[in-house]
Amino acid sequence: MKISGFEVNSVRIQADNPLVAGVKGSDATRGFVTLELYTDEGVTGIGVSFIPGNVSNPLYPSLKLAVENLAELLVGEDPLQIENLYAKLMLASTGSGPGGILNIAMTSIDTALWDIKGKFLNQSVSSLLGGYRTSINTYASGQLGREKNLEDLEYIAPRLVELGFNQMKTQMGGELTASAEIQRMKVLREVLSPDIDLMCDINQLWDVNQAIQIGSRVEQYNLFWLEDVVACEDYQGLARVADALTTPICAGEYVYGIRPFRHMIEARSIDIVMIDLMRVGGITQFMKVAHMAEAFNLPVVSHLIPEVQVHTMSAIPNGLTVEYMPWSLELFVETPAIENGQIVVPNKPGLGLEFNQDVINKFKE
Repeated sequence: MKISGFEVNSVRIQADNPLVAGVKGSDATRGFVTLELYTDEGVTGIGVSFIPGNVSNPLYPSLKLAVENLAELLVGEDPLQIENLYAKLMLASTGSGPGGILNIAMTSIDTALWDIKGKFLNQSVSSLLGGYRTSINTYASGQLGREKNLEDLEYIAPRLVELGFNQMKTQMGGELTASAEIQRMKVLREVLSPDIDLMCDINQLWDVNQAIQIGSRVEQYNLFWLEDVVACEDYQGLARVADALTTPICAGEYVYGIRPFRHMIEARSIDIVMIDLMRVGGITQFMKVAHMAEAFNLPVVSHLIPEVQVHTMSAIPNGLTVEYMPWSLELFVETPAIENGQIVVPNKPGLGLEFNQDVINKFKE
């Protein structure tokens, strides 16, 4: 089997998809680059790349071009030789990374290759990667952000429980005082039972002293973790916070490639390893970080694109929970089911996903 061609599209869809009825989402749009990788035996693999964060990033045209240029280098190659092809593309791109657009573009390529391999062998990607479980915990994300006021938090959080979520994430880092930050956690805990896991993301907005001061004051609310409390490169600062607090410290989404994770883990900076599929460079690299974390007895959590991350996270024994961020739902005809607070691996070969061509054709640029 050989790679025979490809199609790349740039698509802009609604930036946010509120999970709770009656809650207004953002009017902004978010860009995605979709890839369909064709083979001479009729097996097609799909992948997605996007720049996490800013919805109006001006570099999306560059990302689409990067995916096209990398895919062109694969024509005529055996798609089952994933490590070999990954190395070939990284070598061809020497001087352009690792990191940035190169890693993000590589993610769609790598994901499509795994999709092809799963379809060709009639196995789910999760099974190919290890097949540790067929479902895994998932948490509602993007619904309790710092743009929401206290009344919003009081309304939305119980509704997420009604939808079947036993875990959910909120944010701090946007208030002018520590007391106002803490009040947000107080309000949420008052409307949620102790059995509901509550995570909190800071998005690198605090310094070390703030993280320790505010973090110690919210420990009474039994947070499942505090995430990205300080700048991602400040491994020593993260380690100080992790040592000072009993609340687990989670980080990793902002770093590119696999090597920063080694430094972060060796410095004992974090208690929970979060891996962003785009920034790490795809499924192949995700698994290397996950196994590294396992060697240090650390759990792994995913960042964004749950439709793909359900496979990586369910494949590993140290997978903790999948972030259910509904940014990319519209891209697919059908997405993985959520049952009893868990996201279920599709019972289909490959990723078990199919692009919604109507959406792509309507919103492609």
